[in-house]
Amino acid sequence: MLGSPWIAALVALFLWWFSTGAILLAVRRVDREGAVARLWAVLWNLPVLILGGLGFVDTLGNDSLAGVYVAFLSALALWGWIELAFLTGVITGPVRQPLRDGVPEWERFIRAWGTIAYHEMLLAFTLITMIVASVGAENQFGMWTFAVLFAARVSAKLNLYLGVRKINVEFIPEHLNHLPSHFRIARMNWLFPISITGLSVAAAYWLGHVAAAGSPAEAVGFALLGALTALALLEHWFMVLPLPDERLWRWMLPDRSTPTQAMKTSEEAP
Repeated sequence: MLGSPWIAALVALFLWWFSTGAILLAVRRVDREGAVARLWAVLWNLPVLILGGLGFVDTLGNDSLAGVYVAFLSALALWGWIELAFLTGVITGPVRQPLRDGVPEWERFIRAWGTIAYHEMLLAFTLITMIVASVGAENQFGMWTFAVLFAARVSAKLNLYLGVRKINVEFIPEHLNHLPSHFRIARMNWLFPISITGLSVAAAYWLGHVAAAGSPAEAVGFALLGALTALALLEHWFMVLPLPDERLWRWMLPDRSTPTQAMKTSEEAP
């Protein structure tokens, strides 16, 4: 059953939803307990990072069906731990203050980069390490999984910086409340059509290789990448369409004890 590309796509969909919810839940639970509690949340989840690294390395020479799934899960584990470290405020950037009004665009960009600099550099370092380790490997699906996540994240962050119609801020932890001040609400920006086109082409490329795959394991690998890229494409559309995507995870999270300050999240002009 797991050899079916359709099942692989459903697996990718479930893991995308579940892993996102699990990270948000962990962050919400330690949100108000202080920096020490958030640090411990990251440290207690170090086994996820270690298992992800070991699983990735172990599957480089294993192109079986199990190897493809483990490589995919390992990449998600690496990505998930780094995201947890960011959302808990443990690994973010040197800028931790809201953006002042009236700053020139060049300063706005530098300060926006400063809010996430350490985190983005860690992601880039991890991806480069995975690329180097994957050169000539029989199973490169772990590396490509992380690469898809990285490219989609960079695209999403740049679109948030340049301006989109809808920005969900309700899941941003209180200790990261300075982040929304660096976002911009706008009808459209020049990068969004490029992002949508790029992700659409990438999704079609992966899914096109499913039928031409030389083995069930290879077909599953391309199906996982195709589904993940399609989900990244969907997340981009959520930034411009008035869809209540936050409901996918809101029901599973505990309520905040007090309301948090949030920015305007959508453009109200007709």
